Amino acid sequence: MRVMGIDPGLTRCGVGIVEGTVGRACTLVGVGVARTSSDDPLPTRLCDLDSQLSQYVDRYRPEAVAVERVFSQHNTASVIGTAQASAVAILIGAKADVPVTTYTPSEAKAAITGFGGADKKQMTAMVTRLLRLDTPPKPADAADALALAICHVWRGHASHRLAQAAARRNGTRTGRSGA
Repeated sequence: MRVMGIDPGLTRCGVGIVEGTVGRACTLVGVGVARTSSDDPLPTRLCDLDSQLSQYVDRYRPEAVAVERVFSQHNTASVIGTAQASAVAILIGAKADVPVTTYTPSEAKAAITGFGGADKKQMTAMVTRLLRLDTPPKPADAADALALAICHVWRGHASHRLAQAAARRNGTRTGRSGA
C-alpha cells in the first residue's frame, strides 16, 4: 500500500510517501515540504498549498492519505493556521478519491516509537531507522509526515477495512474519510 502522510502547517506542510504492508518494513517513496509565504494573503496561501499537495498526489498516486489531526494548543493563531492547512490536506485526498484518515500526534508517536509521549528527536530517529535512511529527513515536518504514513500502513489500513466491513454489515456507507 502506498500512503501519503501530511503534517499540516500553513507555512511548512510536511509530506511523506511510503509503501509497505502490515508486519513489514516500509520503503521511502518521496518526502518534501510544501511551503507558503506568510507575506501572502490567506486565500493565496491556501491555493498554493492545494496546488503543491495536488502535485504530490499526481506524482506519487497514493492509495491513502494520513493527516495529523489538529489538537488544541495554547497559541490560537497557530492552531487556526494548522486547521486551515489540515482542511486543505483532507480535501486533497477527497479530490483524489482516496481514503483519508486523521491521527493525533500521540497515536502516530505510539505507532512509531511505542510511546505516545515521544519527543521530536525520538520520532525522527525512529523514522530514520524504520525507513533505513542514511540521514534523518529534514525539516521535522517531513519526518512527522513520514511517521503518519508509516502509522497508517501499520494501523490505519486495517481499521479502515474493519469500518467498511461493519458498514456493509449494517447497510450504511462509511464515506471516504476516517476522520
